[in-house]
Amino acid sequence: MARLFQEPPKFHPSEWHVANKMQCASTESQKSSSERMIAESQRLVDEIEKTTQKTRNDVNKKIEQRLEEIKFWRQELDNKLEQIVNETEVLLTFKIRLEKALESCKQPLAIAQKCLLNRQSRVGIDLVHDEVEQELVKEVEVLQGVIALLERTLEQTSEQIRLNRSAKYNLEMDLKDKFTALMIDNYCASLTNNTPDVRYADNTVKIEGNFIGPEDWIDFSNINVEKADKQRNNSLSLRALIDSILSQTANDMHKQYEMVNVAFRNRVKEVRDAKHKLEILLALVMDETALQEKNIAALKKAIADKEGPVKVAQTRLEARNHRPNVELCYDTVQYRLISEVQEITNNIQRLKDTLAQAETELKGLSRRQLSLEEEIQVKANTLYIDEVLCMQMRESVCINNF
Repeated sequence: MARLFQEPPKFHPSEWHVANKMQCASTESQKSSSERMIAESQRLVDEIEKTTQKTRNDVNKKIEQRLEEIKFWRQELDNKLEQIVNETEVLLTFKIRLEKALESCKQPLAIAQKCLLNRQSRVGIDLVHDEVEQELVKEVEVLQGVIALLERTLEQTSEQIRLNRSAKYNLEMDLKDKFTALMIDNYCASLTNNTPDVRYADNTVKIEGNFIGPEDWIDFSNINVEKADKQRNNSLSLRALIDSILSQTANDMHKQYEMVNVAFRNRVKEVRDAKHKLEILLALVMDETALQEKNIAALKKAIADKEGPVKVAQTRLEARNHRPNVELCYDTVQYRLISEVQEITNNIQRLKDTLAQAETELKGLSRRQLSLEEEIQVKANTLYIDEVLCMQMRESVCINNF
């Protein structure tokens, strides 16, 4: 039991003093270390506060610069978008002009082809490859060439409108992204330590693979602007070309239209003059026919009128052949009677020969009359085709400079 209750060891007074000194020294040392830590901490806090504030100010400045940069590019994109939209709208009006011009070519082409078809109904010698037909063929070729050119230009215009809209789409998408970025950076600029919705966000400093550099960012918008400028310039050039094409084609069509009309007028005058000459000739032939018919009637009457004298002469001869005996003398009377019969017979034969020639001439006049009447009908048919069918139909042609 005595071992279980041993007294604790007792220290020497010197040890006690040493222990007290050591406690004081240790406390002072700890106090000094703590003071240094406090001072260091305060300095560090102040330094970090200044650094944080400086960094915050620098970040705010960078955000402001970025906002200005985004606003600048947004304004650039917005200007280009407005330009390309306006240019596309103007180009659409040019497309409508092209469509109207193309549609307006169909009627003149159909009329020119119909005129060529109508003129195939000319008959006889009038079915000639004249100047009118040459000019009509040329007019068809001109119109077909104009239609082909307008169709190609219309396709080119449609493609340019598509390219303009593609550039517009790229600008709109870029503007949309710029607007979103502007809203986000404006929100970031408005954040302070006291903003209610500030929070911790993990892994925010990690740069993902879809980040791009500032130069690439500028290049992206710059490319969109350059594409829009390029398409706008192409559109402007195309509009100038369309203006030139519409003006030139309208001039070509109108010039050829007038050439055909002049050819028609000249041809109608020529055919009318020919018809008038034929009608004069027909009148002369008909007058001559009437005279010839009178002449034939006169010849027939003359032949008939000679029947009496020849009968008288022959009767006299017959009677004198019955003279008796020596009285049957070949006297001067007998001689003249025989001569009279021969003379009258010869004259009747001459009259008959002349009658035959007159009748041949009458037949010739009849054939000539029929020929002239047929030719006049041919000319009338040609005049009807050219003057009534074709020229009146061409009056409805309207060539405008769209």
